[in-house]
Amino acid sequence: MEVIRLEQVSLWRRTQEEFSYDLKKTVLSILQGKYRQPAKNLVLNKIDLVVAPGEKIGIIGANGAGKSTLLKVICGILQPTSGKVRVRGHIAPLIELGAGFDPEISVEDNILLYGVLLGFSRAEMRKRTLSILEFAELQSCAFMPVKALSSGMVARLGFAIATDVQPDILILDEVLSVGDESFKNKCQQRINKFWSANATILVVSHDLEFIEKSCSKVMWLDKGQLKFIGESREAVGCYLNIV
Repeated sequence: MEVIRLEQVSLWRRTQEEFSYDLKKTVLSILQGKYRQPAKNLVLNKIDLVVAPGEKIGIIGANGAGKSTLLKVICGILQPTSGKVRVRGHIAPLIELGAGFDPEISVEDNILLYGVLLGFSRAEMRKRTLSILEFAELQSCAFMPVKALSSGMVARLGFAIATDVQPDILILDEVLSVGDESFKNKCQQRINKFWSANATILVVSHDLEFIEKSCSKVMWLDKGQLKFIGESREAVGCYLNIV
């Protein structure tokens, strides 16, 4: 039984130019008779994907190929314009660490909130709070508001929560670089445990050597289209031949 299934998933998104087009400019353009419909790009184009339990799948492609967007669709952060997405099990998305935090409430309360967003109960997250704080090296900051933390501290907290809850599916967007060398090594050791266990892992990376050695299957995206999916060495070879 698969843990992830995508069927003909497509996603249209507004361009960055249109995102910055504010209400005042929109109203003015309507009054002047110059209004035009927001431009959109096809970011994902009819993607089919089936992931079995325990599979380690690498996702490669040039910048702007749709790799991170695909992960966000799988995690439920973005809804596809068309197609179906089915996911079974708890997901830990290491995409934008700390993106779901409330800056006004304490670190401890954010641990509970973040865990609930990942699908875990408040009671379970309370039991995990101390180990999360210890791993993130933020024991002394438990009752401080998150807005008082540095960006590096926030990233460490996000990583500690996402990986402490022992998810069924781990989503990694690029190799993590949070904190100093000591903390990076600690993060890598934790990820290695997931890799050797039966967790399902999807990883986006430009490190093709890492992808080839660590993943059993690789999918190559190009301008939102799935160009190839298969054995890692063959997929990386096809990508390099085109590049």
